[in-house]
Amino acid sequence: MPEPHADRRSRLRAHCAGTGSDAALITRPANIHYLAGCAPAGAVLLVGPAEDILVRPGDLPADTAVKHPEDLRLHALSDTGGDPAVAAADLAAAAGAEGLAVEEHHLTVARHREVHSVAPGLRLADLGRAVEQQRLVKDDEEIACLRIAAEIADQALGELLESILVGRTERHLALELDRRLVDHGAEGPAFPTSVGTGPNSGRAAHVPTDRRVEEGDFLTVGLGARYRGYRCEIGRTFVIGAAPDAWQIELYDLVFAAQRAGREALVPGAGYRDVDRAARQILDSAGHGEGLAPWTGHGVGLEIDEDPKLTPAAMGKLDACVPVTVEPGVHLPGRGGVRIDDTLVVRPVVDGGPELLTITTKELLAL
Repeated sequence: MPEPHADRRSRLRAHCAGTGSDAALITRPANIHYLAGCAPAGAVLLVGPAEDILVRPGDLPADTAVKHPEDLRLHALSDTGGDPAVAAADLAAAAGAEGLAVEEHHLTVARHREVHSVAPGLRLADLGRAVEQQRLVKDDEEIACLRIAAEIADQALGELLESILVGRTERHLALELDRRLVDHGAEGPAFPTSVGTGPNSGRAAHVPTDRRVEEGDFLTVGLGARYRGYRCEIGRTFVIGAAPDAWQIELYDLVFAAQRAGREALVPGAGYRDVDRAARQILDSAGHGEGLAPWTGHGVGLEIDEDPKLTPAAMGKLDACVPVTVEPGVHLPGRGGVRIDDTLVVRPVVDGGPELLTITTKELLAL
């Protein structure tokens, strides 16, 4: 497969040229990874007028292997106290750059001042979220990584469901899921694994506690795998032991209907807010609007919470090949709740509609 990173940097360079800058300083790790294929700790990327340079700190071990595209030069600082961003600005000035675009949303004020001080002749401009906008639409290689991440998460969750759950703590189950993710080839969890039981179930991003699983509990699980830097997300809700109570069935069916409506709304050209509304209005009309999360989904990729944001006020429309989550949920204080979360890729209707990456059953199982 052709190396995509050079093409991504070329597109960024063209964007910068159109705004009057002939170089860009990238400091946000996910953006560095997207453009360079790696992001060593503390490193920055200079997309320069003559060449592109990955500048890394001098305090990394000398034998630290950094795999990067062949057309990208690696520059390791000799001064262990030096700032790679400052060094990159100096390199840009030495290469004849006149305008340097920087990620002001990531660069601290102090660091911005240091960059300006080392190269006062450089005209600094705000790059904005240009790289994040490039990252929205994923190529085939990126989507392939997300598919594998989703397969790993499905495997880990499926194995957990086959084990004995009653009497085990939320924290223990979360740790076991993390281990299973790595066992199946993940670099690690995509985000902190969430396990909620009984009155803790249904809470978004619930931090696992020492509460033990009991018969009749709702059990909600939220996890994801990180594979080659790419992150997926899956969330499911189950009932422990006995057949579910009537209120559990009713609540589950409601959230399932909302999640299905959100999934079906994922078509190219659909407004972000329209997808949110499709899922949200079902829960709102049932009287759960006040306690809903501010979003019903978001983009995924090199970060677990990327653009687009599926919120009531979000502006913008979906493109094909944009991976997103659809994750509505309801939590009833003191009783528990339901969350259902999938990672999908937006596809045109003629291509079969949204591609579901996380395929663990959404049937309300009694475990």
